[in-house]
Amino acid sequence: MFRCKLTALDYHNPVSFNCKDETEFRNFIVWSEDQKIRHYKIEDRGNLRNIHSISKFFEKYLRDVNCSFKIQDQQEAIDWLLGLDVRLEYGDNAEKYKDLVPDNAKTADNATKNAEPLINLDVNNPDFKPGVMALANLLQVQCHDDYLVMLKAIQILVQEHLTQDAAAKANQTKGEELRELQTKNNEAIVAVQAIIADARTDHRLGNVGR
Repeated sequence: MFRCKLTALDYHNPVSFNCKDETEFRNFIVWSEDQKIRHYKIEDRGNLRNIHSISKFFEKYLRDVNCSFKIQDQQEAIDWLLGLDVRLEYGDNAEKYKDLVPDNAKTADNATKNAEPLINLDVNNPDFKPGVMALANLLQVQCHDDYLVMLKAIQILVQEHLTQDAAAKANQTKGEELRELQTKNNEAIVAVQAIIADARTDHRLGNVGR
């Protein structure tokens, strides 16, 4: 039940660790003090290192580190010490860990960005409005006072319709006509991607172009 924490702390046998075994319990206390907690000076750890010594030394150690549990409460004491180990490990390596992001958070963030690519557009860029108008004219999209609405319509047209049209007409059109259709399709896709790629983050878009 402690495998994840033990693994994160680089304990030597996290998989086979038996919290109910008295010897393993005492070995864990010694390891925890030596590697993570370091409450005692090195020369004062002798009684702990003798894992077969009487329990009062281990009981005293738990009191000295302000552990809430007694030596008889092995499982609870281990859990408490592991929590202290983790806190101290983070404190010793705060710079190393401060920028780490959980994988699931990265996945969720990437999914959001992929789902709404237009949210990062800089509508104040002087090339924004002319670029949208050029795309609208190329794709015959109806003009709108809100340029972001127009760009959204262009995005939908490019992603959902033009690619499908090109595939549907592949068996109907001559080679030259198909190439022309695909070229226009590619131009539209590249244009939209170029606008998005050059954009700077602005999450307060609102209505523009009025």
